[in-house]
Amino acid sequence: MLAQRKEVEGVLLVDKPTDHTSHDVVARLRGKLKMKRIGHAGTLDPSATGLLVMLVGKATKVSQYLMSTEKEYTGTIKLGEVTNTQDADGEVLETRPVPPLSRDQIEEAVLGFKGDQYQIPPMYSAVKIDGVPLYKKARQGEEVEREPRFIRVMQYDVTRWESPELDFLVRSSKGTYVRTLAHDLGTKLGCGAHLKQLRRTAAGDLRIEQATTLEELLSLPLPELHAKLLPVHQVAPRIAL
Repeated sequence: MLAQRKEVEGVLLVDKPTDHTSHDVVARLRGKLKMKRIGHAGTLDPSATGLLVMLVGKATKVSQYLMSTEKEYTGTIKLGEVTNTQDADGEVLETRPVPPLSRDQIEEAVLGFKGDQYQIPPMYSAVKIDGVPLYKKARQGEEVEREPRFIRVMQYDVTRWESPELDFLVRSSKGTYVRTLAHDLGTKLGCGAHLKQLRRTAAGDLRIEQATTLEELLSLPLPELHAKLLPVHQVAPRIAL
């Protein structure tokens, strides 16, 4: 009688490229590993890059735990342009002149977004209302009322200001839409803004420096790919499978 093959399991840290949905990454890894039981612990928009925490095999059971951890992002906000998606992928709805703002003025405005608050999810998001994702309603030209969601922004630093763009670092709770932070900052400054670029650099204690690019992972022989898997007890020590 043949011995049953043990299912591969663990947490795989992927540096997601642009122009890939989080589901695209899942699909490509399923093809590589020849298994269906693969998921992720928190989606990234297609244009965003950075840390995507992939769960393989039994590790999918700790999805909720890992999704609940705080996240860290770096990115760029462009002032003076408002888009329908609040990021660079959308249609420009309005352009406005950017006032001669100093870095101190920018940092003072950013300060107001730190701490506990309620945030209204953007229409172009996967949040469901009556079972329908908001982005589907948005594509049909619908604008519906959305319930504000509680979020916490622990850190929001301006790392570069060169009008009309600023670079930032944000550390926030799960469910925070960074593009909405960008949009709302533009509203506060009176000139509008959208998120030009976003990169996730951390999820809980997991860092982008530990991740491997998707293309490199897909090029590895299976034994070397398996060696990249982190044990679940290392990533989520309080959760027993």
